[in-house]
Amino acid sequence: MSAVSTVAPRTNRTLGSWLAQPLVYFVAIVAVVISVGPVAFIWLSGFRTTADINADPAGMPDPWYFQNYVTVLSSPRFWGSVFSSSLVGFGTTLGAVVLGVMAAYVIARYTFRGRQGLYVLFAAGLMFPVTVAALPLSILLRDLGLHGTFIGLIIPQVAFALPVTIIILVPFLRAIPNELEEAAAIDGASRVGVFWRIMLPLSMPGLVTVGVLAFIGSWNGYLLPLLIMASGGMPQELWTLPLGVQQFSTQYSADTGAVLAYTSLSMLPALAFFLFAEKRIVGGLSGR
Repeated sequence: MSAVSTVAPRTNRTLGSWLAQPLVYFVAIVAVVISVGPVAFIWLSGFRTTADINADPAGMPDPWYFQNYVTVLSSPRFWGSVFSSSLVGFGTTLGAVVLGVMAAYVIARYTFRGRQGLYVLFAAGLMFPVTVAALPLSILLRDLGLHGTFIGLIIPQVAFALPVTIIILVPFLRAIPNELEEAAAIDGASRVGVFWRIMLPLSMPGLVTVGVLAFIGSWNGYLLPLLIMASGGMPQELWTLPLGVQQFSTQYSADTGAVLAYTSLSMLPALAFFLFAEKRIVGGLSGR
């Protein structure tokens, strides 16, 4: 009797886990289709003519039409937008990582009055939308003479990227054992040396994570470039790619295939950068 009572629960657990596996795979497949489906549609539609897209929006390229991508790649405005997005993206990433790790180091490793309040202040920045600061930020940049400049776009993007950066880096720096810092101090290392030689290497997964998030956020940003670049009088050839997509779609509104090709190419660098650092991002967010 006891043998039956001990075997039955194991059988039920095994049966339950066996039944749960197809459900997990089904949910995963649905999530992948929802995520990848629109991107695949845009990429494939870029190899079709506008007439084919209008005749059969969900069809496959037949024949494959490469002129759309040739048109985009031969456009000087596209490469100007790539340059602008790259410059702003790397500038934002550098500023967010450097300032974020220094602020996070102080919050994580030093004890002072108001430390928790400072951390809460940065955490509250996550709930502060860009739209609320749009008008005062635009007026401030205009008064400072930064409206319509790259630095005028990089500084606000760094400010909006700092809350996420600090929230992620503080747990990393707190998890580093104090014994390492004390041993380095005994060996004669200064506080700057401890920070540079110990804290930064050990928190590298977190630094890569916040760097990738800052870069992708900057690359995909639309509202701030619209307020600072488009409204600031910057030449259209130097608009970032999200604004370039809008401008290109307006100019080639009748050529749907070319617009989809432009959209596909504009998302490619950020997608490649994300896939390249995917393992680092997962490890950074999980604290490894």
